[in-house]
Amino acid sequence: MTRTINYGLIGCGMMGQEHLHNIGLLERTRVAAIFEPDPVMAKAAKAIAPDAAMVSSVKELLAVAELDCLVIASPNHLHVDHICEVAETRPLPLLVEKPLFTDPQDAARLEEVERSYPCPIWVAMEYRYMPPIAALIDKAEATGGVKMLSIREHRFPFLEKVGHWNRFNRNTGGTFVEKCCHFFDLMRLILQSDPVRVTASGGQAVNHLDESYEGETPDILDHGYVIVDFASGARAMLELCMFAEGSRYQEEISAVGAKAKVEALVPGPGRFWPDHLGEPPVPKVIVSPRSPKGPTTIDVPVDARILAAGDHNGSTFYQHEGFLAVLRGEKAKPDVSLKDGLWAVRMGHAAQKAIESGETVRIGE
Repeated sequence: MTRTINYGLIGCGMMGQEHLHNIGLLERTRVAAIFEPDPVMAKAAKAIAPDAAMVSSVKELLAVAELDCLVIASPNHLHVDHICEVAETRPLPLLVEKPLFTDPQDAARLEEVERSYPCPIWVAMEYRYMPPIAALIDKAEATGGVKMLSIREHRFPFLEKVGHWNRFNRNTGGTFVEKCCHFFDLMRLILQSDPVRVTASGGQAVNHLDESYEGETPDILDHGYVIVDFASGARAMLELCMFAEGSRYQEEISAVGAKAKVEALVPGPGRFWPDHLGEPPVPKVIVSPRSPKGPTTIDVPVDARILAAGDHNGSTFYQHEGFLAVLRGEKAKPDVSLKDGLWAVRMGHAAQKAIESGETVRIGE
């Protein structure tokens, strides 16, 4: 019989609770211990995983003998310290939420971890596993080689988090790190190339301007465009708007090559879809060959039970399936490496820098 895998969690706010729900859907798994310092979030986590021990520190968490792995879902600016504390105290297989880091100077600490860490580290780039995006990736070959990639996300503003940590760049790394590292990861994955130049324009036009926390107004951006040139000669563009939650689809991705265009349409979280509009939109993939012309539309529905376990179109569940396969030796290595996580944040930082300076930023050369 397959033995039960015991999880520990660092951080159980909104995303940590989504991890708890999805671990609960996996066979032969158990959440053994949770470290969550906020009492309200800790209570919510305990309600989801009532058998988990609630501990008061990372040190106490790492002392729980039966742990097989850890999920790190603490606020962005704490990820590096938590990874390093685990590395120094008791290395375990890690699933680490994005973004890996917020301060560019911390990249060197993570590169050292990458060289010496004895266990698998999987960076939580959930968007790879959204079924319509996974289908687009699978069908990208039909393009004859993607030359142009466009990613549009029109969505709701940043949600409220514990202590309002996500309202300030110093905690998030900036909107194009916090929110958009997913998309930069997708660019590298789909194009199979590394970036060389980043150009961007963006700002804060609508959201959070009337908010104040201890006398400070939030400085996070709420919209922008990013253009990325890749070593292969391919190009990618990101369009982000965080005051467009009235859209039918939240993400629209288009990959175009010499032979065809492939598109993915992804709805936002079902809990935000108004009841008076009926059933939420169904995710779709559209394949449009140049010759013979004739787009084919494919519905990509997601199991309702999996959809209900989170806000990311079922992707967190499929990601956890892969991580569990690594833990059980059924999969050789993580799909998303520490290197992938580092690249995604570097691209986000380059976008933030390009917006601030108004100049193209060279990266990876």
